[in-house]
Amino acid sequence: MTPMRFLTLALLCAPAFAADLTDQYKPIADKIIDAALADNDGYAKLAYLCDRIGARLAGMPSLERAIEWSAATMKADGLSNVRVIPVKVPKWVRGQESVQLIEPYAKPLHMLGLGMSVGTPPGGITGDVVVVEDFDQLEKLGTAGVRGKIVLFNEKWVNYGATGQYRRAGPSRAAKLGAVALLIRSVTPLAMQIPHTGTLDYDEAQPKIPAAALSVEDALMLGRFAANHVPIKVHLEMAAHMDPDADSGDVMAEIPGREHPEEIVVIGGHIDSWDVGRGAQDDGSGIIASLQAVALIKKLGLQPRRTLRVVFWVNEENGGRGGEAYRAWVGDQVKNHVAAIEMDGGAEAPRGFGFGGGMGRGRGAVGDPHSMELVKQIGVLLNRIGAGEVTPGGGGSDIGPLTRDGVPSLGERSIGTHYFDWHHTETDTLDKVDPEDFRKSVAAMAVMSYVLADMPEKLK
Repeated sequence: MTPMRFLTLALLCAPAFAADLTDQYKPIADKIIDAALADNDGYAKLAYLCDRIGARLAGMPSLERAIEWSAATMKADGLSNVRVIPVKVPKWVRGQESVQLIEPYAKPLHMLGLGMSVGTPPGGITGDVVVVEDFDQLEKLGTAGVRGKIVLFNEKWVNYGATGQYRRAGPSRAAKLGAVALLIRSVTPLAMQIPHTGTLDYDEAQPKIPAAALSVEDALMLGRFAANHVPIKVHLEMAAHMDPDADSGDVMAEIPGREHPEEIVVIGGHIDSWDVGRGAQDDGSGIIASLQAVALIKKLGLQPRRTLRVVFWVNEENGGRGGEAYRAWVGDQVKNHVAAIEMDGGAEAPRGFGFGGGMGRGRGAVGDPHSMELVKQIGVLLNRIGAGEVTPGGGGSDIGPLTRDGVPSLGERSIGTHYFDWHHTETDTLDKVDPEDFRKSVAAMAVMSYVLADMPEKLK
């Protein structure tokens, strides 16, 4: 065959191959979607987790009840190899906390201590407040303007990554200049007098100072005082502290592969939540949608070529130890993980998946072009529920240790209209999860995971 004829044949066959993947799995995908859209058991499981077990921060007894219930539920669903991998998790205790405005007048402020924060000394801290909008303004104040004061980051909402840096790094940046405590405007676009918690990252080279989030409205009010040169003084009390690490675990179960049981497609989310709210969207919806996806595949009598494993990782919110423990547990068998899918963006209407990593590219990287094309062909199967979009860059915190070692990664993505309205608050409760959107999320996770586990070719 001449080179020209070979090239012509290759070009003619390439689109046919891509189309074959969609055509081959359309009957099965439609069957899975139909079952997911008619399912009520998944939402009932989510309701039990949220309403009967509730908040489940690492170290809380309720988290261990959730783990025990999850393992029992996986067994009841007929899944194989149900197990709990032991994980030592940090135990941060919030304790009593409050912020009281003293000047220009007395008023309690809406607040939540940031996760992993130290507490105040007994009796609390009373201090003058300096207000900044970003790190540049903080640095311009310098030690002379910050030492002995309480810093408020009245940062504007941009997105979770950009705005969240003030929560994560703000305490140590302020402490470096001599601040005695830190307040931040809650990391959210919604002003409803609802404070949002979340973990911070202390720089071990700097003093650890207590840190808390204020509601958007209260932070904006203090910002207006500062803009008008009105002196601000507050009294902060936080009993937050660390107890010794607690025993916990990752929960998992499988449908063993019919041809290559040693090869793994893993899906899941994190079982822990913050100690406020009920962890319905973050990430109860993710773990239960993943479980129900695998349970429906099992119920339909489908057994993919490769093993399909569902995992509920622990301690995503304030430590990430569950993801690291899972990576250590699989050891050198990480090479047999052909894909990892995480759902940790809530269960609003799904729009598709981000795909990335693989071949040592790392979390968030653009995936192999040919593999991207294959994932897009699977995405076409989800167009009927509006979840067919496939974009570059995917993964999540829990599968980060796998992605770091070259496992192709996907992150389920929703429209995300209200996720950060409820994120890390008292309002993350079951009523925020629309049953129809949840069923579509189950369908999306089921179809994507099944085809990745069954298709002849593996992602790179």
